[in-house]
Amino acid sequence: MNYGIVLKVLGSILILESILMIPSLLISLYTDQSDKLAFLITILITGVVGFALARNRSRDRHINAKEGLAIVSLGWISISLLGALPLYISGSTPTYIDALFEIVSGFTTTGATVIPNVEVLPMGILFWRSFTHWIGGMGILVFTLSLLPALGIGAFQIFKAESPGPIAGKIAPRIKDTAKILYITYFTITIIQVILLKFGGMSLFDSLVYTFGTVGTGGFATKNASVGAYNSTYIHLVIGSFMVLSGVNFSLYYSLFKGKVKDVFKDEELRLYFAIVFISVTVIAINLFKTTYSSIGLAFRDSFFQVGSIMTTTGYSTANFDIWPTFSKAILLLLMFIGASAGSTAGGMKVIRILVILKLIKREILKIFHPRAVKPVKLNDKILPNETIAGINSFTGLYMIIFVLSTILVSLEGIDLESAASSVAATLGNIGPGLGVVGPTSTFNGYSQISKAFFSLLMLLGRLELFTIIALFAPKNWRREI
Repeated sequence: MNYGIVLKVLGSILILESILMIPSLLISLYTDQSDKLAFLITILITGVVGFALARNRSRDRHINAKEGLAIVSLGWISISLLGALPLYISGSTPTYIDALFEIVSGFTTTGATVIPNVEVLPMGILFWRSFTHWIGGMGILVFTLSLLPALGIGAFQIFKAESPGPIAGKIAPRIKDTAKILYITYFTITIIQVILLKFGGMSLFDSLVYTFGTVGTGGFATKNASVGAYNSTYIHLVIGSFMVLSGVNFSLYYSLFKGKVKDVFKDEELRLYFAIVFISVTVIAINLFKTTYSSIGLAFRDSFFQVGSIMTTTGYSTANFDIWPTFSKAILLLLMFIGASAGSTAGGMKVIRILVILKLIKREILKIFHPRAVKPVKLNDKILPNETIAGINSFTGLYMIIFVLSTILVSLEGIDLESAASSVAATLGNIGPGLGVVGPTSTFNGYSQISKAFFSLLMLLGRLELFTIIALFAPKNWRREI
């Protein structure tokens, strides 16, 4: 293990985090609220620790798989531990565990909260917790790679360990150029949504906060009623549309920019993603119209918003879907597991894995009738390597095992099965709200400190797709190259 380069990169990440806190500090200074000192102290601590670590020297600047996994895992843990300080020091949360839960929820773009009344929070804190969505959406380490060309040697290991999905591919030959392309796309979508929300009557502050939550597929809001506080079909449709767009693999937007329109619409994952969204919106809207809603238009509007919110794991709400018919809630629960596209800012298992699993099922059915048939699994006309298929199967199995065991552990709190299962699904899948005691009008505040710490771990596991964090606790693997 090259500890020198690991500590050096971690120091750079913490320096970057301290810089990214400055806008929140400026807002708190401008509004002259109680969070000024909290940000000043945290920026100072984070900056000093970062500079101390960044001073480490290493002759070997190459980052292997071991170093990549260590940097990603320890990077996310460290930015969470220090990023939680403003909430705790300012008194926005009663305990440090609550602050940690909140900020891990922010960085992992989960959007689950333990704060019952967010409308009393200082504006600097409101901005910081939502800004963490935007930072964590594309990945703070990818952000680091785009700004620090000196880390270009071997940096693909960092990109690979942090990127969501079973296949991490480069858009450009050099990984720092790939990171820059992704962030240019990210910036562009962000600016467009801010302008559209401002045009719809939102203040600039709220436009920024809700855009951070949308593009980062997070879900933190400035209102207790989330997006439902804005009784505007225009705002609902803008945010709903951008949630769905943020669930698309960002590399496809670059392909569109390069004029490869046919290649984009031939992408099998994209087609399945839009098909799931369309079918889910339609059947839920019809179910709502027949049982609850008197207007088919309103049923489609709320169905579109909640399907987009849950499938992209954003977590915003315009209606209390916990009181919707069981059929509609069952579909939303299924979407919690599916998630959006690989290479997007969303969580969940990812559509590409579901697609490959469906292809594997089809192949096994074919083998029943043609035992000797050799049928390779293809994705976008390319044969998937057996290693990739094995990885998808392993991930799916591990995801289900963690979900079941975690649900059993959380049930020790004495809550009903629906609440326990949806709490785990909402945190492991980085979704935010669940059903029952953690429904769209509730928070995770009722859970014990131990459970909140456990949920924080689940959120990190989900964001880093299980294996990255788990590998950190496998000491035997650190003795040799992974």
